[in-house]
Amino acid sequence: MSGLVKNIRSLARSASYLRCFSTKSRIVPLKKLTIAAQPSFTNGPILAATQRLVLPHERSYSSKPPLTLKLIADRVLLVLKLYDKVNPDKLTLESHFINDLGLDSLDHVEVIMAIEDEFGFEIPDTDAERLLRPADIVRYVADKEDIYD
Repeated sequence: MSGLVKNIRSLARSASYLRCFSTKSRIVPLKKLTIAAQPSFTNGPILAATQRLVLPHERSYSSKPPLTLKLIADRVLLVLKLYDKVNPDKLTLESHFINDLGLDSLDHVEVIMAIEDEFGFEIPDTDAERLLRPADIVRYVADKEDIYD
């Protein structure tokens, strides 16, 4: 069972890793506008404008927005509310995933993977086993992001 869970987590991480490195195109002002003489059946040249729009690919790197405990808690609760097996009416920061929300161990792994995707870092299996409430996840993310300084 643990081998299956590790394989599922490995596949999900590699898919999320590939999604992280996307390129972003940006619109650049028109580089060239010329008036060219074109052959025609009339006596004079036809005025034609040729436009060249260059869209270079560029990667933009920036720092993450500053996190607060309130923002982390809101994001964790949002991820859990969007999970189809969680009843949003029963969900609080102190809800136990297994006892209160009725999730099983595979659901717990999926929740942890969703949290990893939301916050952009990997949670080791040994730490994930101890995260049984949303409040535990909030504390863990705050510790990882050094919110308690």
